[in-house]
Amino acid sequence: MYGLIGKMRAARGQRDAVMDVLRDSTGALPGCLSYIIARDPADADAIWVTEVWTDAESHKASLQLPEVQAAIAKARQFIAGFEFQVETHPVGGFGLADSKTG
Repeated sequence: MYGLIGKMRAARGQRDAVMDVLRDSTGALPGCLSYIIARDPADADAIWVTEVWTDAESHKASLQLPEVQAAIAKARQFIAGFEFQVETHPVGGFGLADSKTG
C-alpha cells in the first residue's frame, strides 16, 4: 500500500470551502482505499488529508482524472498553500487489510 499525509492551508476563512470541494470530489477513485479530510483544531485555516492507495501508481493516475482535475481547479482559488506532504507505507489497521509485504 501507498500512503500520503499532508497539511494544506486554506486562504483565511476559506477552510470549509476547500473541505467541501475535497469531499465532493473524493468518491470512488480507482485504487483509493481511504481518503480522510480533517480540520486542525489548533489552526482555523489548516486542513489535514490522509490517503491510502493500493500503490503509488494508482495515486499518480488519479491526478489525471477529469473529475480530479476539475476539483483541483475549483479549490485552487481557496488554497493558500501546502505546508508539507509525507509518503508512508501503510501495513494495515481498522478498515484496511493487513499487508505482510514491504
